[in-house]
Amino acid sequence: MKRLHHILRRFAADEGGNVTVEFVILFPIILTMFLSTVELGMLTVRQTMLERGLNLAVRDLQIGLTPNIDHDSIKEVICDNAGLLPDCDNALKLEMMPIDLRHYTSMPNDLDCVDRSEEVNPVRRFTNGQANELMLLRACLKFEPIFPNVGLGRNFGKDGNGDAIMFAVSAFVNEP
Repeated sequence: MKRLHHILRRFAADEGGNVTVEFVILFPIILTMFLSTVELGMLTVRQTMLERGLNLAVRDLQIGLTPNIDHDSIKEVICDNAGLLPDCDNALKLEMMPIDLRHYTSMPNDLDCVDRSEEVNPVRRFTNGQANELMLLRACLKFEPIFPNVGLGRNFGKDGNGDAIMFAVSAFVNEP
């Protein structure tokens, strides 16, 4: 019995396995935080580039550098000015509509984005507007998260294809 007590006491005093237990418990948490940080950094870069591309396209519209005001030409200008947007030509969808300042209550909530898991759907609203009219231009981009099943990438709202949504809004006045 004394020998069993001595073996158990020696086993209890041994601290060699404690590091392994702590590592097994903490490593998934630290890895999830690291991968979420990388995902958040890329999300921030993509959002900034989408807003930059949209603002430069709206600036070109305001000063008349874009002669053809249609969905495809504005989308091309946005994609050319926004650098790090993956598959921008196929994942970006624009919506432009006039806003009446006298009866404005809120921005419409029904944002329409590209859904690559479904059939191609046409541009829903793209109205060029009249002179001196306030125009609202919304850009919706679908992107695939870097780590779709871990941390932040797991919590994005996703469509049937596993793509997350990002959008940017800008407004301008049509010059006469």
